[in-house]
Amino acid sequence: MPRSTNNSHNLVTATNPKAPISEAYRTLRTNVQFSAIDEQIKVLMVASAHSGEGKTTTVSNLAVTYAQEGKKVLLIDTDLRKPSIHQVFRVSNHAGLSSALAGQYLVQEVLQKTSLYNLDVLPSGPIPPNPSEMLGSKKMVTLLEELKKTYEMILFDTPPVLAVTDAMIVSSLCDGVIMVVGSRKVKKELVKKAKSRLEHVNSRLLGVVFNNLQLDKNQSSYISYYGEK
Repeated sequence: MPRSTNNSHNLVTATNPKAPISEAYRTLRTNVQFSAIDEQIKVLMVASAHSGEGKTTTVSNLAVTYAQEGKKVLLIDTDLRKPSIHQVFRVSNHAGLSSALAGQYLVQEVLQKTSLYNLDVLPSGPIPPNPSEMLGSKKMVTLLEELKKTYEMILFDTPPVLAVTDAMIVSSLCDGVIMVVGSRKVKKELVKKAKSRLEHVNSRLLGVVFNNLQLDKNQSSYISYYGEK
């Protein structure tokens, strides 16, 4: 993914849909769709080995492109330790996923509309003492099945794969996973380790996105995406 000159949480696909980097996100969406021709990808997780690789920016802009395509989209923040989706979309995090899983609210009560047509978010909610247990609970499975009835596309933002087990737990609920790798930021061995952890829980890795690539001014924008064989 080319480097954006905007701040890391800028929704460039919404604010400047004709920009080259916005086209790169749409290309990513198309690649995901064609990565599984025989079956529909309806629940997608965007992962990274470590923090700061552009995972949240990627999943947020990807969610926007699905909404712009006409799909009813939900973006869920399953980073119950250091949530940020509510900041990206400027919504309240007073209640959210953790609140619904704890039985304090119905999930419909904590869904939040964004300023973008077709795109809702489910923020993390208050940070709980037991994130992994919550995400791995039967209630999480039930909640997701309920949301699938309303939304055509569901995307997850998660903690880094190598930091905690949460991402592996969430990946088991998904039709596919995209790995975001910060260009020149993460060692190849760590990326392989993250990939191995996801494969250990039978996650379906659709491909890898190389983020923050340096491009010359005269170069056209492109996305560096490698699908899994």
